[in-house]
Amino acid sequence: MIVQMPKIKYEYNWEAELKNSIQNIDELLNILNIEEQHRPVNTAKQAFTLRVPQSYIARMEKGNINDPLLQQVLPQDIELLQVPSFTPDPLQEKKYNILPGLLHKYYGRVLVMLSGSCAIHCRYCFRRNFPYEENTPGNKGLEKIIAYIEQHPEITEVILSGGDPLIAKDAYLNKIIETFSQIKSLITLRIHTRIPIVLPSRINDTLLQILHSSALKKVIVLHTNHPNELNTEVIHNLQRLQQANITLLNQSVFLKGINDCSQVLAALSHKLFQAGVLPYYIHRLDKVSGAAHFAISEYKAKSIMRHLLAHLPGYLVPKFVQESPGALSKTPITYV
Repeated sequence: MIVQMPKIKYEYNWEAELKNSIQNIDELLNILNIEEQHRPVNTAKQAFTLRVPQSYIARMEKGNINDPLLQQVLPQDIELLQVPSFTPDPLQEKKYNILPGLLHKYYGRVLVMLSGSCAIHCRYCFRRNFPYEENTPGNKGLEKIIAYIEQHPEITEVILSGGDPLIAKDAYLNKIIETFSQIKSLITLRIHTRIPIVLPSRINDTLLQILHSSALKKVIVLHTNHPNELNTEVIHNLQRLQQANITLLNQSVFLKGINDCSQVLAALSHKLFQAGVLPYYIHRLDKVSGAAHFAISEYKAKSIMRHLLAHLPGYLVPKFVQESPGALSKTPITYV
């Protein structure tokens, strides 16, 4: 059953920043002083709209349409092209959607979707077409999810995902985490989130208290693709998470024109480590409709990985993987 928690005073400053996120392409490009002749064509209505916090925009280079942070979030007409093998559900997640809000793909762990919303809309997102409207469990749905986990004692880890789970309010997160903490078989709480990178104000004292107080082992898997995403505020809050006894890992995606360069990825690994984060995975791009322009060849990716292996200590080299429907885990890609 869901634990009923006492009332706690919560902070909401981050919500105001989230509400003020930029959702208009012209407004974004005006902020960045991008001249008209350098702007991409955007004539078609995008089903997957623009959303980007202003603190993330502040890290972009003004006047540069090819800025690696801007290119991750800027809608373009090229997304609307139909490309063979790029599909709306490249990982066939519907097969594993056991209950509304629950995915059970791998042995010993389940993924729970707390929210269908994100603080930022990354153009390469493999869930950009996911049916979130069918996966909002609510309290009754969460009761079913809890019962499912309790009926499968081999499940030792719950992964909070979405959307982005940290977009949920502190009070709701507190209730959910405390509820999962009561399940005897669970050992680890893992949170997959981009919010500490794109909306660092979300890492407030209350959230840190909620995470620290749980008896479960806590792991946060961040999503960072470029060293420019890690400014002073982000690094400070990542260090606060680490001080709260939370293991921090990072996963990236190979993206054409953004991080398809060994020097960029080496700089990212070093910067992550300085912030207390270990590189974990670098993914081959999932072939989701609308993201084909981000794809790089496997030959180039393997060449970059060999360079990283030769120039970084082993603990700073992320595992090169891809996710394949039906596989029992992420599939390592051999490059040596």
